[in-house]
Amino acid sequence: MQYYCNSLTSYQRFITKEVKVGNLIIGGGNPVRVQTMTTTDTMDTDKTVAQVIKCIEAGAELVRITAPSKKEADNLANIKAALRAKGYDTPLVADIHFTPNAAEIAATIVEKVRVNPGNYVDKKKFEQIEYTDAEYIEEIERIRERFSPLVLICKEHGTAMRIGTNHGSLSDRIMSRYGDTANGMVESAMEFLRIARSLDYHQIILSMKSSNPQVMVQAYRLLLQQMHNEFGECYPLHLGVTEAGDGEDGRIKSAIGIGTLLEDGIGDTIRVSLTEDPELEIPVCRDIVKRYNGQAAVLTNTNVLPIDKLTYSPFEYKRRATKEVKNIGGHHVPVVIADLSHLNGITRESLVAIGYTYNAAIDKWSIGDAAADYVFTGNNQIDFDLPGTLRIVTPINNWDASHTTQQFPMFNADEFLAATKKSDAINFVLIDCYSTASQIADEHLLSIAKDTTVVFCLSSQLQHAMPAVRRMFVKLMELGVDNPVILMTDSNGHTTDEHLIHFATETGALLLDGMGDGICLGVTDKVYQAAQGKMANLSGRNYLTNDSIEQFLNATCFGILQATRTRISKTEYISCPSCGRTLFELQETTARIRKVTNHLKGLKIAIMGCIVNGPGEMADADFGYVGSGPGKITLYKGKEVMKRNIDSEVAVDELIQLLKENDAWIAPAQ
Repeated sequence: MQYYCNSLTSYQRFITKEVKVGNLIIGGGNPVRVQTMTTTDTMDTDKTVAQVIKCIEAGAELVRITAPSKKEADNLANIKAALRAKGYDTPLVADIHFTPNAAEIAATIVEKVRVNPGNYVDKKKFEQIEYTDAEYIEEIERIRERFSPLVLICKEHGTAMRIGTNHGSLSDRIMSRYGDTANGMVESAMEFLRIARSLDYHQIILSMKSSNPQVMVQAYRLLLQQMHNEFGECYPLHLGVTEAGDGEDGRIKSAIGIGTLLEDGIGDTIRVSLTEDPELEIPVCRDIVKRYNGQAAVLTNTNVLPIDKLTYSPFEYKRRATKEVKNIGGHHVPVVIADLSHLNGITRESLVAIGYTYNAAIDKWSIGDAAADYVFTGNNQIDFDLPGTLRIVTPINNWDASHTTQQFPMFNADEFLAATKKSDAINFVLIDCYSTASQIADEHLLSIAKDTTVVFCLSSQLQHAMPAVRRMFVKLMELGVDNPVILMTDSNGHTTDEHLIHFATETGALLLDGMGDGICLGVTDKVYQAAQGKMANLSGRNYLTNDSIEQFLNATCFGILQATRTRISKTEYISCPSCGRTLFELQETTARIRKVTNHLKGLKIAIMGCIVNGPGEMADADFGYVGSGPGKITLYKGKEVMKRNIDSEVAVDELIQLLKENDAWIAPAQ
């Protein structure tokens, strides 16, 4: 297996082993399954049953329930019986972390159990421990002894298992040898998988979850390669970005991680981990998978050239090296180009949506952290002085060459090759990637690229556009072209979730692999027409309205850059989706913490419902707010406990005090 999937240029489903979970088949050529997890107390049978039913009726094909101890595991029998009595036969999954005994009970009741290799047997104390080879082997044997009984019970009862590795809960032993890496995640799962295979048990699904989509994607790719190289076959994969958060940010982060893999045909079941009610996760899951199930799954990019040799490593992040064209490429963070071409005229008020506010009384502009760097005006003219940091991109037929410092032309390839007037500073050149059989010749690409002012703008009209744009990046690398590239993507979706998922998948997948020096998002004429007409009277977040499109697109650009860790413009929240273990009101608390900290640009704050999702799964957060008991909160700096068992009533204030003590607090602007 040269890479990690069947094709890097054409959508082809990666065929894994089939695993039976109750009446559901996962893997093989079966549709990508969607699932979620309850947030109720598992000991409250009625509430748990009611929530499971809500999830099923929303479209969940599996529902996971936490079983942190033997008593919850035992109560799964009552929950299952009540659901079956009501006519629901959807498979149930028991979520196990620290308690092998609970897993062994659950495996005799429900259709699937999930175990985390990092804390099922291994220890996690954040100690720096050196293991000799002999000590390491001894620990593996200890795992075999403790894990084998569960495997044999699952085998006897026909129960499936998910070996679910989490980036932030790798054991001290794994950390000592592999560090906090994607390779460590893979080896953690492989140790358990080898034991299961040695006992001739194969009803296994695996996951490699992280709150960082970059780490998550690399780990899944490495896992597939490792399984194929070691066994000659691959087990089904459960995809998810853990602790993704809520709202648009949670959807963007999830779609980037999950969508990047699904685009390459990888993934057999998904869960979107949002800090929202579990039934609200399912529509997002369905929006993500619908382009890969059914008819969409057999579409191929027939015009895209195959890749003979990959010019970058898909298993580690390294940004494509480019020349610097003004503030694009080189060492600069990716720029944002706001598309205002659909507006009927551009005024100062039009720029509020993209981060610029004009104060007429003092004749000054204020600039937000998420302010676009460029604005594409289309055929609009701007007849007022712009903020000093904002530049104009306009079609060549609308370009005024006298504005040499703030206005730059955009060409297609033929226009640029034939042009007699060009900018001395920046020239944007549009390249359509493999949408038709007729493509730009290599010699023309090289001729354009020789101009050191050229910034390429790559897009594709194909349904699976990302592999086509990626292929063009590979061609540029093969030819030695180092001009910067802007990623340009339009959406034809209906709801905001559809737009978010489309944008995050098409551009996020490339940014995770170090491709892209800027981003420009737009919606089609059809979406604008709908926003002005039949959709304009629809309220809520499900549909764009005419006065929200530009602000939505600008916020999405910055959200994608933030989630891919390529440009940080705001506070990042790593927030777990809540479950039966949660020790405080997670959604309300997350909102309270956001309200008082969302001005702290670049800070990563984890909000975890309990110790299971606490110091481990918050991974690379700067500060953590973790439930440690009913009504009690423990505060962390990194992975170090700073304040233990604080009353939840004062915990947010104590968090602010902790930020102040560590010079991480800035008073909000009045």
